Amino acid sequence: MEEGSVHFHEMGLDDRVLKALADLGWSQPTLIQEKAIPLALEGKDLLARARTGSGKTAAYAIPLIQRILTSKQTVREQAVRALVLVPTKELGQQVQTMIRQLTAFCSRDVRVADISGKADISAQKPILMEKPDIVVGTPSRVQAHINAQNLQLQTSLEMLVIDEADLLFSFGFEADLKSLLCHLPKIYQAFLMSATLSDDVQALKELVLHNPVMLKLQGSQLPDSSQLQQYSVRCEEEDKFLLIYTLLKLGLVQGKSLVFVRDVDRCYRLKLFLEQFSIPACVLNSELPIHSRCHIITQFNQGFYNYIIATEEQGLENPARRSQKAQEKGKKKKKGKDKEYGVSRGIDFHNVSNVINFDFPASVESYIHRVGRTARADNPGSALSFISHTELEMLAEVENALTGDVTHDSVLKPYGFRMEEIEGFRYRCRDAMRSVTKQAVKEARLKEIKQELLNSEKLKTYFEDNPRDLQLLRHDKDLHPAVIKPHLKNVPDYLIPTALKSLVNPLKRRKKKKIKAGGVMLSSFKKNSRGKNPLKSFRYTRKKCERKAGKS
Repeated sequence: MEEGSVHFHEMGLDDRVLKALADLGWSQPTLIQEKAIPLALEGKDLLARARTGSGKTAAYAIPLIQRILTSKQTVREQAVRALVLVPTKELGQQVQTMIRQLTAFCSRDVRVADISGKADISAQKPILMEKPDIVVGTPSRVQAHINAQNLQLQTSLEMLVIDEADLLFSFGFEADLKSLLCHLPKIYQAFLMSATLSDDVQALKELVLHNPVMLKLQGSQLPDSSQLQQYSVRCEEEDKFLLIYTLLKLGLVQGKSLVFVRDVDRCYRLKLFLEQFSIPACVLNSELPIHSRCHIITQFNQGFYNYIIATEEQGLENPARRSQKAQEKGKKKKKGKDKEYGVSRGIDFHNVSNVINFDFPASVESYIHRVGRTARADNPGSALSFISHTELEMLAEVENALTGDVTHDSVLKPYGFRMEEIEGFRYRCRDAMRSVTKQAVKEARLKEIKQELLNSEKLKTYFEDNPRDLQLLRHDKDLHPAVIKPHLKNVPDYLIPTALKSLVNPLKRRKKKKIKAGGVMLSSFKKNSRGKNPLKSFRYTRKKCERKAGKS
């Protein structure tokens, strides 16, 4: 931090908030927090652009909590004073968790409710009847509660926050948001927080903000090359599977990794492919229930899993195409997909070392949000993108955007990996790919959804009473709809390239079975007995005992 920086205790914050910050281990504010919090406490509207992982959530949550605590010193009436709009359910739960951590010592005075979940409107009504001070939700869910008269904001609302503002329109919330603004009071303080300043954000600025202060922090939308290493490698479809297998099986990718693919089918195809080589991985997509998705993210953050294969359907689907689909009412719609799903957007995955773009994203914003899951705060990270010939045009767009956005070299560098070195693994790769058929992928999707629905719905009350059992529930178990070939599990020494033999020794990884001292070994008993009656052979033991007695 520079010498002129402002510390939390110099911002005039309540002692209870300062104590919560100390418990979180936050000794100094990040740049966005240092600039935004004092301005927000002065009552100014803010439009803040800062890269992912920079602490944007706390930058607006702390002023919300402080203003509510201040107002409650004079006004005791309970009312909804702050509304936080988020594009996805996962981000809604994360925001609620952050606010609860910051209100750990004033939870009675500042209450927060997340209504972005998949529960019925009627089930959430009792929560809103208690008038929590801060309500977190997606625009569509908040609008639904307003229409059901469960939520009244016209007279009480003082602050509005739109988090990940660049995504709300792209997620199809434009109509809901415009309708929602009609139910807000004429005067309120507003914050727009975003990783990018797109045309959608400019449109929101005109709708929501009044004479805002613009904070355009960090010249780069991603960390520089000293913190984030970005690489690209040219490879076609089969080579993508060959490369991911080699990187993961030989341990060339160290630490927790997020692997992004373009759709749900690809998600399960890659999972089944990796299963062939006994490489466990979780899948995360819009078809899974919200409780399962949040549980997977929580366990990943706790270190249960090393690999998550995630999809990003919402970010890839064109909003115009989405509205066209909505008009085609006569046609059969796909069931089960959650329109408010988003993994690459705003979710705080902890200690992610690598982001692998198995399929390259379809927009610059999508690339920034994906890669922003690693190298968060001051932690290092790396991003590796697999590029096919059809994705070269988008790669050029991303490189131009990143090069034009910064003065230093934060661009994708060629990944120095010689594909001919791993050519010996290709027959294994093809062998595994033959087992992963379309039917196997279809069965895997059905099996996974059935399992997760069971875990999510029927066992929800059980897990609430038995939280320890929830920790035992894993999401990276083998699905096994494809035929598993045992010989693919191990890597023969002769296949490992000479250049990698010093780094990789698969023979050492094999666990030797240890024999417990004093244990009964049936195999040795059979070997020594040679078919004799064990009762008759007991005399040999007796002679030994007699000899010992004679010596003594």
